[in-house]
Amino acid sequence: MGFGDLLELVGGTGRFQILHVTLLCIPVLMMASHNLLQNFVAAVPPHFCSAHTNLSQSELSPEERLLVTVPLDQTGKPERCRRYTAPQWHLLTKNESSGSWEEGDSKDGLDVELQGCKDGWSYNMTEMSTTIISDWHLVCDERSLKQMGQTIYMGGVLLGALVFGGLSDRYGRRILLLISNLLMAVAGTCAAFSNSFSLFCLFRFGCGMALSGLGLNTFSLIVEWIPTRVRTMAGTLTGYCYTFGQLMLAVIAYFIRDWRWLMLAVSLPFYVFFLISWWFHESSRWLVMSNKPEQAIKNLKSVAKFNGRHEEGEKIDMKMLQESMKKEMACSHGTYSVLDLFRTPKMRKITICLSAVWLSTSFAYYGLAMDLQKFGVNIYLMQVIFGAVDIPAKVIITVSMSFIGRRPSQCGALVMAGVTILINLLVPYDKHTARTCLAVMGKGCLAASFNCCYLYSGELYPTIIRQNGMGWVSMIARVGAMVAPMVLLISDQMPWLPGLIYGGAPILSGVAAIFLPETLGSPLPDTIQDVEDRLWTNLHNKIAQATKRPT
Repeated sequence: MGFGDLLELVGGTGRFQILHVTLLCIPVLMMASHNLLQNFVAAVPPHFCSAHTNLSQSELSPEERLLVTVPLDQTGKPERCRRYTAPQWHLLTKNESSGSWEEGDSKDGLDVELQGCKDGWSYNMTEMSTTIISDWHLVCDERSLKQMGQTIYMGGVLLGALVFGGLSDRYGRRILLLISNLLMAVAGTCAAFSNSFSLFCLFRFGCGMALSGLGLNTFSLIVEWIPTRVRTMAGTLTGYCYTFGQLMLAVIAYFIRDWRWLMLAVSLPFYVFFLISWWFHESSRWLVMSNKPEQAIKNLKSVAKFNGRHEEGEKIDMKMLQESMKKEMACSHGTYSVLDLFRTPKMRKITICLSAVWLSTSFAYYGLAMDLQKFGVNIYLMQVIFGAVDIPAKVIITVSMSFIGRRPSQCGALVMAGVTILINLLVPYDKHTARTCLAVMGKGCLAASFNCCYLYSGELYPTIIRQNGMGWVSMIARVGAMVAPMVLLISDQMPWLPGLIYGGAPILSGVAAIFLPETLGSPLPDTIQDVEDRLWTNLHNKIAQATKRPT
């Protein structure tokens, strides 16, 4: 008899589990909004150099000021980062204003000299009322700061994964979930009222840390309070909450065009989530493993009463708990750290392979999802499409995980994503529809991979270091998410290289996932020894069959 049997005794998937999972999943809707908020608060509006100072009070129309101030680029659009050194008055009387030329060229015998935007920029704010780009002029020479802002946010997610993963294994899932909700609410509110880009980045860093704490502890509280047979369904429900959160973000951003109000809209609900979190029960599985059996028994009895199993709950005492989890409690003495993820051969292999999977999934996912403007499609529509594709993708991966297994599902999702991204490199840039369709397919495969690796990792790591393990792989994922926006900066010199990197990484990690053990139908391991004793029968049998010669 193990902890899973105790869960069945107190109600299995009763009223408590249903309400518990539902309340834990609701904040995931807003987590998606924070993760992808950069697409809207940092959208780059069409812009060009402001007119010369002596033109600001002139009687010229805006179109005429633009004509005599800004040259046209090769596509016939106003240049974004250069203007004429002096107003070109002669263009008002000529019909040749549609032409374009470069600095140093001559037109009608006149030398045309260009300069940077010394008097600032003018923005076309038809889609947004304000963004951090227009407020702090993060364009031209400062355009890399947009990607830097997202990298700083992901740095917060990385540090949060490292810090909150270890702390929740030491102090519990519930208290860290409370702290994370409060941190997200406060940091998001402060970011909305930031009066400088540096302050904005600082508070977004705090939001990133909070997001890691929310993700890690939400997942652990869900997994550790439900039976093995419904883990896949619960993991899928959590994944769909993130999917619908992406759709919600598109709707919220469509109606709230000011970045500060948008920031508040996705942050204020976490004050409510903070209050709700006081109701949650600490994981009894963690309490047992942390030498707090009395509190574990109290929580189990409370759950049994909530589920209408009061008599069954009263049967649980210290003797039953000790008999049920004798091996686990014996192994709970001592402290564990991230080093234990690499201490034994199988744990080391699992951690290395999972690190590759999480790194490439996050790297390619955010490489696609965080630059919606490059597809030439309305960003609100693009956000809806990118969110909606997760629905069929996660249905397919859920069916695959349930019937084919976790390992082949993980490998297949990654390889298909990589191949799709690489094919997109061969499509001409002006074929917006084809490029968008391939990108959507790739994003769907990566979303499916994320859905799989969250559940898969939780099943591979034992209870005593599950949070350390989830914190480690989440940290590795954030390394990928941090690097992803910076890779986009090299597209100015080599437009094809980011796509090659984004496509190659998932294929390589898909191969690495082959070496992970299958967990379909297996009970959650509680100790490191459980992982070491787990037989990799399926893999060994396949290797044996592949190498077997007929006699």
